Amino acid sequence: MPEKIRLVTAGLILNAELNDTPSARKLLAKLPLEIPMTRWGEEYYGNAGLVVEAEPGARTEMAIGELAVWPDGSAFCIFFGPTPVSRGTEPRAYSNVNPIGRILRDVEGLADLGGTIRMRLERLNP
Repeated sequence: MPEKIRLVTAGLILNAELNDTPSARKLLAKLPLEIPMTRWGEEYYGNAGLVVEAEPGARTEMAIGELAVWPDGSAFCIFFGPTPVSRGTEPRAYSNVNPIGRILRDVEGLADLGGTIRMRLERLNP
């Protein structure tokens, strides 16, 4: 059964499901975790202290609501729309990221948040 986490910031609560990957397991092992995040287009990213290597499924093309770990910046990333390097409306990372999961419902509330936020990540499964 996939692990579920909750992302909490500024009155917004998002539930997510993690994949069974090395990067996802590293994030899960650090929870609960609170990190400052910066907005880059329609992506939030923040240094979560996740030292990982690029995994075989690493890529730049992402889906709306997808979560990832950026090996180059030890960062946790949330994609919710186009970024400055997108070629259309799809989310696109600056460089390869390791996909680790996805938000389970609508991500619209993220677009209403500011340039910097504090995100709390917590485990839902016991």
